[in-house]
Amino acid sequence: MTRLTGWPALRWPVLRWLTLALALLAAPAPAQDQTGAVPITGVETAPTDGSLNYAEWETMAERAEAELANRNTSTDRLDEIRSQLAKWRAALLDAQSANSARIITLRQQLDALGPTPAEGETEAEEISKRRQELAGQLVRLQAPGIAAEEAYRRANGLIAEIDRNLRDRQADELLQLWPSPLNPGNWPEAAIGLSDTLLRLWDEAATAWEDPEKRAELFDNMPLILVLLVVALALVVYVRRWIEVFCDRLLTGASARGRSLWSLLASTGGVILPTLGMVALAAALVASGMPGEIGMSITSALPAVGFVVFAAAWLGARAFPLTQSGDAVLPLPPERRAEGRFLAVLMGLVVAAEGLRSAAMDAQAYSDATTSVMSFPILLTGGLILLRVGRVLRRAREQADRSYALRLLLLLARGLSVIGIAGPVLAAFGYVQAASALIYPAILSLGLITLLFILQRMFGDVWALIIKSDDKGRDALVPVLAGFAITLAALPVFALIWGARAADITELWTRFSEGFQMGETRISPTNFMVFAVVFIIGYMLTRLFQGALRTSILPKTSMDQGGQTALVAGIGYVGIFLAALIAVRSAGLDLSGLAIVAGALSVGIGFGLQNIVSNFISGIILLIERPVSEGDWIEVGGVQGRVRSISVRSTRIETFDRNDVIVPNADLITGQVTNWTRFNLSGRLIVPVGVAFGSDTRKVEQILREIAEAQPLAVLNPPPTIVLMGFGADAINFEIRVILRDVNFSLTVRTEINHQIVERFAKEGIEIPFAQSDVSLRNVEEIARALVVLQAGAQSDSAAVHAPASPDVETAPKGKPRSAAKTAVPPEDVKGSER
Repeated sequence: MTRLTGWPALRWPVLRWLTLALALLAAPAPAQDQTGAVPITGVETAPTDGSLNYAEWETMAERAEAELANRNTSTDRLDEIRSQLAKWRAALLDAQSANSARIITLRQQLDALGPTPAEGETEAEEISKRRQELAGQLVRLQAPGIAAEEAYRRANGLIAEIDRNLRDRQADELLQLWPSPLNPGNWPEAAIGLSDTLLRLWDEAATAWEDPEKRAELFDNMPLILVLLVVALALVVYVRRWIEVFCDRLLTGASARGRSLWSLLASTGGVILPTLGMVALAAALVASGMPGEIGMSITSALPAVGFVVFAAAWLGARAFPLTQSGDAVLPLPPERRAEGRFLAVLMGLVVAAEGLRSAAMDAQAYSDATTSVMSFPILLTGGLILLRVGRVLRRAREQADRSYALRLLLLLARGLSVIGIAGPVLAAFGYVQAASALIYPAILSLGLITLLFILQRMFGDVWALIIKSDDKGRDALVPVLAGFAITLAALPVFALIWGARAADITELWTRFSEGFQMGETRISPTNFMVFAVVFIIGYMLTRLFQGALRTSILPKTSMDQGGQTALVAGIGYVGIFLAALIAVRSAGLDLSGLAIVAGALSVGIGFGLQNIVSNFISGIILLIERPVSEGDWIEVGGVQGRVRSISVRSTRIETFDRNDVIVPNADLITGQVTNWTRFNLSGRLIVPVGVAFGSDTRKVEQILREIAEAQPLAVLNPPPTIVLMGFGADAINFEIRVILRDVNFSLTVRTEINHQIVERFAKEGIEIPFAQSDVSLRNVEEIARALVVLQAGAQSDSAAVHAPASPDVETAPKGKPRSAAKTAVPPEDVKGSER
């Protein structure tokens, strides 16, 4: 007889664990419980009050080594030893930091005494004596930590050795070759085992019935049993109709945005209520007192079995709904969706069948041949279902566009198809445990993946309900991050499904919690959490102080807007820097070990980021010196506009065309910048004016001066200036030079001045010239006669070409004209003059 171990022995507890996880309940406590583990008989337990007895630890370690050396030590015994070693390891880890505060103080005291004198040098006697006293205290305080570290290393090594041993055993069990279930010679033995199980169940029930006390208990509990059976029948059989009516009532009063969410929540009743019905059925069987040992094992498995079947049906209904929306993950026709729902129920039945077989037969320790033959039909059915599910998923891939989710589904479909073929083949050859380790985890993993998709959609619906937007709900950042978080949280569940031990998961968490050593500092997730919390608090305080400055304090001062913005930005940078320093200090991180690495990287970073660093330094200079402030009208690099914001890397300029131009801060420091409005808004406006030759220049000057002085924005001290610039090709050029109180209105003033110039010049009879040219021709008569002669010659050549050939006319050689008319045109000069 062979007792099932490894995955076959663990799979049903794993199934129960997974069903509880799918029901959003807490998982059972892992094997490595560091708080309430049951002491091992004959093995010293770890201390619970913080004290350490190293003699007991030595005894514990020696016994653990002896158990490891014994190959006959059972797996359960090794698990118990490992649990106790884990408790010792945790206590030893805490003991390593004993006296740490006092040790730091002593080291600071030794540093205060100065360096140890070199060979041949002396120091004061009192300093030397004090140094020896402090050194002795330091050695005594460091001794417990050193001893704890040595014991910790030993415990850690023993735990690693136990884990390695257990993994090797599990691998050997998975590769164990049993008798082939296809061999007809093994069938009679399997039939005997099945009949023996049924006979035992009958014998247990008959024995209980023959017992007067049991029979009396049955009759006494008959009303309760009947009530429980009615409840179980109603919840298991008629629950679907109740759930549908309940969902309809919910959806009637629900908003359009929340219907999918309420529908999902209401549909979970299709899992919870039937499972409660199975609980009522199990309670009725227990109350009857009829089940024996095997019957109680089956009865205790009924709630988990029922939950698996109902959960599989619910997952199938959500993955392959009757009515499919446009954004469905699996775009399938109705017949394929119906097939998917049917296959989901079948997968639940396969897992439930294996659970019932394990509950009824594994405890009887039947032969390998019996277990192999009884397991093979279930494994074969599960493999065929997986193969069919893979085909359905591939059909969904063929009917949709390429997307990341569907590409993952295609990979999943291929994996299911491979497992659906490989599992039954392995079982047929006798590798039943390997086949079980493939088929059942694949089914459970498929259900867990479906659950993750459903939860992801639920988070999207909840977020859409919160922000009141259906379009942005599911694709928002918050639901995506929530889905990513639950996927990470599901990774340990996937590991347990595929045969990992709970101790393996807790060991990974222990390693992660311990952190890693950097120099003389151990960095753990706790340090990062403290750093994050302190930095966030410092950052929020900085932002609050900035807001108070911007809205309450600085507006009451005489500081200009640009200076206020620069001060608020500078305080923000200083506050963030201080928050980071305080966070590093609070977390206890010693970054001195990174000094060498930072020095080596600084050279490469300096070359690669020199432009960014240059712009950063320039931004700081701009914020301190403030040659340019927000709201200034500047011109840099041929770009004119107003400064909208100044950051540490660049400055944003809004041009007068309403375009944003990002200018590196280095250009504002090293280049030439024209700031039209830095210190005041006054500025000079120059308007050029041209008048025709012959105009009265004094009168023109007087008119232009009157127009300039009449402008409301013109400064009269100094007064506007009218300048006669010179004489051009077409006009006499004047300029109006006037200083405006606000240069921002220069275009408006220029427009008004030009309008008034046109009106006054027209009224005073002053001509505004424009560019013009006069052309004069001489010998017009000779040119006309030459044109007539040329026209007559062209007409005669055209008539000769169209006339019929005459025998009396000599044909000219090819390439030469038949006749040529030369007209002597006297050379005449045709001259044009411009004026």
